[in-house]
Amino acid sequence: MAEVTIYTKAYCPYCVRAIMLLREKKVAYQEVRIDVETERRAEMIERAGGRSTVPQIFIANQHIGGCDDMFALESAGKLDSLLQA
Repeated sequence: MAEVTIYTKAYCPYCVRAIMLLREKKVAYQEVRIDVETERRAEMIERAGGRSTVPQIFIANQHIGGCDDMFALESAGKLDSLLQA
C-alpha cells in the first residue's frame, strides 16, 4: 500500500470527509495537523505547489490535491490503483 500523507487542521469538514474515505478504505495515513505543528504549514504549501487550503493529500509522494480531488479520483475509479502503487 502506498504511503499517504494528509495535511489538516481542526474544524475542517473537508479534512473529516477525506479522512473518513481513507478509513473506509482501511488505508493507513499520516496526518499532519498544521494548526498544531504550525511550522509544517510552509512545508505543505511548498509540496502542494502553492496551495494553502486544507486538506492537501499526497499518495506515494504525489500531490493529488484536496478532498474534492480525492473524491473525483474515487468516482473515476482511479483512487484504488494509486493507493495500491
